Amino acid sequence: MRLTGITHARLPEGRLSSCTVPATGAGRPLPVSFDQGMHVGAGPRPGSWMAVAVEIPAPVSTALLGEAWAGVVRRHHTLRTVFSADDDGRVRLHETADAVQPVWTRHEVGPGGTRAALQSVADDACSPLARPSHRLCLIEPADGPVVVVLAADHAHVDAWSLPLLARDLLEGLADLRAGRPAGTGRAPAASFAEHTRELAARPPAPSRVVRRWERILADGGGALPVFPLPLGELGAPAPETVTTRDVLDAEGLARLEARADALRVRLLVLVVSVLTRATAELAGRPLRAVLPVHSRTEPRWRDAVGWFITNSVLECADPDPQACRAAVRESLELGSHALEPILRPHGGMRVPPGMFMLSYLDYRRLPVTLAPELRAQHISASAPTTGVQVWFVVDEDGLHLRARFPGTDRARSSVEAWLDAVGEGLRAQAHPARHPADAHRG
Repeated sequence: MRLTGITHARLPEGRLSSCTVPATGAGRPLPVSFDQGMHVGAGPRPGSWMAVAVEIPAPVSTALLGEAWAGVVRRHHTLRTVFSADDDGRVRLHETADAVQPVWTRHEVGPGGTRAALQSVADDACSPLARPSHRLCLIEPADGPVVVVLAADHAHVDAWSLPLLARDLLEGLADLRAGRPAGTGRAPAASFAEHTRELAARPPAPSRVVRRWERILADGGGALPVFPLPLGELGAPAPETVTTRDVLDAEGLARLEARADALRVRLLVLVVSVLTRATAELAGRPLRAVLPVHSRTEPRWRDAVGWFITNSVLECADPDPQACRAAVRESLELGSHALEPILRPHGGMRVPPGMFMLSYLDYRRLPVTLAPELRAQHISASAPTTGVQVWFVVDEDGLHLRARFPGTDRARSSVEAWLDAVGEGLRAQAHPARHPADAHRG
């Protein structure tokens, strides 16, 4: 699945409509995760959503498509929950009634074309406090396959969730075409709210983890890590710059994995080694970045939709793969405990201008693989930013990255130079002739 943004997504021009499953009633209150509280607490805003787009070659009726989407909403509990905010800013979460009759709306496509119209629909419908904050969109070109886009506010989904949503929608559509109710072959998925409740009930983090977080925050002046090179004036969010790079094709990825095997480390560790070296050479500093860590640690969460992510910090000063392996292990441990009680004494998770975040996702390890003919895309929203986010994505086609950063001249120069060094380092590691003496290393 290709990771892209709404400004770069492959989308045809055509008629645009959307389907919502109205959120009715106010059921029992539910726990709010630490990340959900921070995300929703920032208030209504455009650009808080993410989406998956797939092509459907066969003709599809909106009636069947809407019914299939309602089946997806019934299966995944988080899609039947809504957020609200008290006058004092406290975020609350409640259940809604079971999925009701879907409602379709036709949208005007203006001079900006389908992409701009879709962005406007998603910005409005998938804002954190929208009821509900998800929407199915349908693009129908004059000829060629239609494109279905499933969008939701980030508080309800993560990257892992997106192929699950697409699979469940397509299976539901197949059920309906065969005369069965949508979702006949799948039981309701586990609830993300239950995951939040279980995480909060875990024993307190070990003292060594608390002390390490205290040191990380102290090193950042009480805030999270920032990008190691100058970004220019960031007094206010700047229009984003987004770039996507194909770093390695399938053959190059296979060589990089062979290199990691020879060094007896995971592919992620070898990537971290390259990032550490590039950061040291360009900035003369250790690699320090926020690292999202998934929390689907039990089998029942693997098929569930939700924001199963906690944030950790990756810090590495030595590019030796064994040192990087230790750094990754530490980061995973730091992210395996509830953060709210750890960070509360320090004023919570302070996000500074220039915050640096690295994400890594290997789609081959997810429980769902979408067929190549679907031309699936993971589409991120667009919004002004002060931070630098870099995603490394691995799939059957190879390794590519996507970077999002402030559109200042200084930021473009700094981030592009860092990305150049990272790409060159990864390609060098994938070149077998350059490492003749390393195959025996432990």
